[in-house]
Amino acid sequence: MASVAALALLAVPAAGQKFKLSTLSVPIYVTVTDPEKRLVPDLVQADFEILDNGKPQTITTFDNKPTPISTIVMLDTSGSMTTALDLVKQGAEQFLLRLLPEDQGQVGAFNDKIEFHPETEFTSDRDRLVSLLKELDFGYPTRLYDAVEESIVRLENMPERKVVLVFTDGDDTSSKVGVGKVNDRAREKDVMVYAIGLVNDYFNGQQRVRSQPDRGLKRLAEDTGGGYFELKRTADLNETFTRVAQELHSQYVLGFSPDTLDGKVHKLEVRVKKGGMNARARKSYVAASAAPSGL
Repeated sequence: MASVAALALLAVPAAGQKFKLSTLSVPIYVTVTDPEKRLVPDLVQADFEILDNGKPQTITTFDNKPTPISTIVMLDTSGSMTTALDLVKQGAEQFLLRLLPEDQGQVGAFNDKIEFHPETEFTSDRDRLVSLLKELDFGYPTRLYDAVEESIVRLENMPERKVVLVFTDGDDTSSKVGVGKVNDRAREKDVMVYAIGLVNDYFNGQQRVRSQPDRGLKRLAEDTGGGYFELKRTADLNETFTRVAQELHSQYVLGFSPDTLDGKVHKLEVRVKKGGMNARARKSYVAASAAPSGL
């Protein structure tokens, strides 16, 4: 398992420098907000505390500069999205345009099938990613968790930190895997899931109906350290996709060396010592050793 990974070759885009750690560390990416939900970018290492199964840990890694991401933007294109999809694509475009030169991405869609563009590679070409949004097709059933699972599989061997950004307006209706298995896979492969859910009113051919985002998405996002945003109107899509990009490039990188590698799931908690601050990070990891790469 790769859940305890060496934090090796983490790039610092602003200075074009790289640093390398020689110890096995658990990487934790932390979003900090104030009481008004504004991002807090200026904390120092002493402001943080990490607990592993309730036991305080010595922080061995700290950085507050943007680190490269590998990301898949996965959009629901099932039948209920017919009237809203153009606006969703516009929102996704705002996210893609804010990727940094060192970031890499793919775009995808899910309905009764799952598709990825580019099909076999990740790209740093933001304009190409935006143009590929036009190729996403419609379908009918919603394979939400299958789509997230396949995204994690594509990301698991990428060297940068790994992020799935998924958008949906409804329940999973036809996946072969459930949210629990996807959550386990995300934990094992150190993948962060961000989710945007839309409460959507649409005509199903017979009557007006209202769809709700799948309830498991919020838990999946929270457990992996990502964010969950539930929207009640499409007007907020651009702002929300932009917010996700801002968060990903404003996160703190923390790391610690675990006392034991027992192969079990350990509970994680990150606290900020300053009053009123909220820290959001993944809630668990697997304490299993991994062969470090690049050391």
